[in-house]
Amino acid sequence: MSFNKTIQIGSKTIGPDHPTYFIAEIGGNFDGSKEKAKRLIDAAKEAGADCAKFQTFTAETIVSEGGFSKMELHGVHGSWGRTVSEVFKDVEFPMEWHQEIADYCRAVGIDFSTSPYFKEAVDLCADMRVPFIKIGSGEITWLEMLDYTARKGIPVMLATGDATMSEIDEAVRTIEATGNKDLVLMQCITNYPSKIDSANVNVLKTYQSAFDCLTGYSDHSPGHVVALASVVLGARVIEKHFTLNKHDSGPDHPHSMEPDEFRFMVDSIREAERAMGSTRKEVVAEESETVYVQRRCLYAKRDLKKGQILTAEDLDVLRPALGIPPKFRETIIGKTVNKDIPARDPIFWEDL
Repeated sequence: MSFNKTIQIGSKTIGPDHPTYFIAEIGGNFDGSKEKAKRLIDAAKEAGADCAKFQTFTAETIVSEGGFSKMELHGVHGSWGRTVSEVFKDVEFPMEWHQEIADYCRAVGIDFSTSPYFKEAVDLCADMRVPFIKIGSGEITWLEMLDYTARKGIPVMLATGDATMSEIDEAVRTIEATGNKDLVLMQCITNYPSKIDSANVNVLKTYQSAFDCLTGYSDHSPGHVVALASVVLGARVIEKHFTLNKHDSGPDHPHSMEPDEFRFMVDSIREAERAMGSTRKEVVAEESETVYVQRRCLYAKRDLKKGQILTAEDLDVLRPALGIPPKFRETIIGKTVNKDIPARDPIFWEDL
């Protein structure tokens, strides 16, 4: 089975000949406030996002404090100063809010989606007919969940942080076996923030070749460079964490983009899309004059008299290219001119 090269996401089409689809990953940045969630949605729309995305989990269904207590954490999870369970509990997105928030997104004119982390949340996504389901990197080896999600028949975006190619292949084949042809495979580095030196944007080319599917980038690095490079290499979806203020209290705020940064990223990529243009090489409208001004043609090096036979010493090669192209120099040597041609005037075929 081959995956679809164009996918309908709400009112937007994702594909090689369509604009990049931007996801503002709100995640837990609503800080437990439904009103703040709505303010974030407003800001995401204003910043050029196509989708405001949340995450649906409960602390109980996603983490084991007993398991985490056995680890000496050195990454972002160890920097919170609280237990992992407590932090996850604080950023739960209540299931009973989903429909109201989705309706608000619809009223604003932006897509709503969420990453579901347990089966009832997947069922809710299906019941609400979200335009796509994003599967986070941490779920990539939970093949049962991938199968369950893909069988809903909704487009799937699969993040691949922390994963090897063999794990990604197994995950992709699991989705493929369900008959779901709408897959976007997302390169991702699972660190918060991740390093630009680790971004490996070129992996997108590997995914495109190995899996023949649409690709995207779920980016945790600072700024817009990784996102911009990804689009140049064919990514059709860009996801970035989104906040109103990086200094707000909460696990995701520090590595999120504020509205002005997100807007700059979107504008930069839209400009890059315009610059990338077509694969067809042609003389464009703005070159209609310079095609003559910048090129050369054959000129009379000295005054030429009617009836004179041309020699190499009679010819010069100068700009602009109004007359016979230089490649015909040997062709016209030995020809007779049929009119007087002043020195430094172009020579035309009708002059011979």
